[in-house]
Order: sequence, then structure tokens, then C-alpha cells
Amino acid sequence: MIRDPETFEALLDSVRRFVRERLVPAENEVADTDEIPEAIVQEMREMGLFGLTIPESYGGLELTMEEEARLLFELCKTSPAFRSVIGTTVGIGSQGILMDGTEAQKAYYLPKLATGELSSSFALTEPDAGSDAASLRTTAIKDGDHYVVNGTKRYITNAPHSKIFTLMARTNPADKGAGGVSAFIVDAQSPGISLGKNDQKMGQKGAHTCDVMFDNVRVPAANLIGGQEGQGFKTAMKVLEKGRIHLAAVCVGVAQRILDDALRYAIDRKQFGQPIAEFQLVQAMLADSKAELYAAECMVIDAARKRDEGRSVSTEASCCKMFASEMCGRVADRAVQILGGAGYLAEYGIERFYRDVRLFRLYEGTTQIQQIIIGRNMVREARG
Repeated sequence: MIRDPETFEALLDSVRRFVRERLVPAENEVADTDEIPEAIVQEMREMGLFGLTIPESYGGLELTMEEEARLLFELCKTSPAFRSVIGTTVGIGSQGILMDGTEAQKAYYLPKLATGELSSSFALTEPDAGSDAASLRTTAIKDGDHYVVNGTKRYITNAPHSKIFTLMARTNPADKGAGGVSAFIVDAQSPGISLGKNDQKMGQKGAHTCDVMFDNVRVPAANLIGGQEGQGFKTAMKVLEKGRIHLAAVCVGVAQRILDDALRYAIDRKQFGQPIAEFQLVQAMLADSKAELYAAECMVIDAARKRDEGRSVSTEASCCKMFASEMCGRVADRAVQILGGAGYLAEYGIERFYRDVRLFRLYEGTTQIQQIIIGRNMVREARG
């Protein structure tokens, strides 16, 4: 749903200009330094990008799901690390509080998240709990008007830069399943929190992840999201469902950039006396990429509109995430092939995208987890 087409198009124009003039020229610097310039992060704050999904009443842009997806199509025509700067705040950092937080929690945190004054990370994954999120071992034991948290979280995106964590911890050790998990807002500066070294990753330089250790960290009971124990897993799943459409839109944007670069190279590069874009086998790779990209875009918009209508989109969200992330990997692979030897060289940038997009098939639920969700939903619906 697009609420005000004219206003929204003006926002898209500003994002396109930002990508073209600021982000694309900084791609090599970010890849070389593994850092995103603070000036760019500040511009993101000023543009309101940290508050995309936060209601206007709390200072955000309050984009609908369709508007968010279309904006991501444009914002992600560059290195995905730039989107990662805002990703955890736009997603679980704000949405868990927005969906299930108390009024006091919303009033205090959402305005600060919307401006980028606070940035947030989602602390769910552990050394022994990833795809099986319900098996997490980090505990939060009630002690008076506080909870005492102990445990380790792994691969936490933006942890080195975040001011707060949306933490998933087990408040009922006797309940080994999802029902024993609760969600908390944790000040990243709390005594007892320590960070591991930044992970050395295959790609996405500039987007940082690391371990987060909690050693007898005291968290005020008022920071229990929603004020009710045992609801954390449900909160996480609701936000991740929305996040899967978000990530699918990211894949569409990045794939479009990769395909644009490959097409431009194919038109300019000559072999056997003509541009390689004239060769039918090169055209076949371009055509396959275009068709799959178009399909993913249509899927994302359809799922986004259904969600805006208030319909259940668990299956659609997983379909989008699965198809778009796999599609993006195939487009990147074909782009390397189209560029030939140049595709293997760092100076052309395609090999960097090839490495960057591999992550899309892993986080926020692997392809295999999406298959399980889709299959289970199909069986459940068939049985009525």
C-alpha cells in the first residue's frame, strides 16, 4: 500500500541520489577499511532511515510494508553493508518493542531509535542455538526487581556499535521449549557485558558481527518486553516474519545492481569483433537473471501488500526469503561468468558482491528453515 504516491516518490528520489552520490563512491573505501564512514551514518540518521518502520507519532517515517520494500529496492543497489547499518534497528530493534512492548517502553525507546540516537542489535543466536532458536541456553533469572542474565550470544550483527540489545533469554529453565523464552531490552553498557573480537567474514566488509557475553548482568524487570514472561519467542517470530519480506527486498535491490553491472560490461566488452552482449549464450544468462529478478520483485510486492491488508503471510514471507536469496546468489554467479576473468578480480567489484550475497541464504532463517516453514504451513492448511 502506497499512502501518498507523490510524497513517497520524493523520498525514493532522495534515496536514489544518496545511493548514487554517496554510497556507490564509498564502496571501495568500505571494502578496504572494513568501516562505514561516520559521515555516511550521520546522513542516514538525518534522512530518517533508522526510523523507516517506526510510527510517525514516535518520530519515524511509518512506512507500510510495500513502501519499505520499494525503498529497499533502491537503497540496496550498492554494497549490502550500508543497509546493515540500519537493518537491526529498523527490524527487531524497534519492531519487537512496537509490536509487543508496553506503552512506557514504546514512549521511551522508539523516538530514540527513530532518530538513530540509539541503535539496536538482535541477540538471539548462540553457539548451540541458531536455526533451533527455541533451544537457547542464555538465562534471565528473576531477582527482586531485576533479572540476572548469563550466557553467550553469537554472530550478533552491529553488536560493536549498538546502544541496546533486544535479548532473547530463558526465564523458565524448567521449560526447555519456546514457552520458557522471554524478550528484554538491555543497555549495552550494563556491567557484565563484554564483546568478542569482530568476526572475520567471507564478505560484507563494514557490517560487523561478534560474540556478546553476559556475566551476571542485571536487567531491570521494567525492561521485559510487554511485561510478561514467556512471550519472547512469539515476539521474535513475528518480527522475523516481517524481516523475511524486508530481506527479500534487499536481495532484489542488490541483484538489480549486480545485473546492471553485468549488462553494462557485456555491452562494452568485445570479443570476436562484437560486444559479448550479442552472443546468445550471454543473453541467456542475462535473460535468466532478469526473469528471476522480476519474479522475486513480484513476490515481494505481493507479500508486502497482503501484510499491509492485515492478512497472514507466514508462508508468503518464507517463499519470498527463500526464492529471493537463492535468486540473488544465482544472479551473482552468472555475473561472474559474464565478466569472465574480470569477474574474478577485485577491481571490477563483482567478486565482492558474489561474496556479500552468500550470507542472504543463511541469516534470518536458512533456505532449509524456510522450506520447513512452507512445508509445515502447507500441511497444516490442507488438514484444516
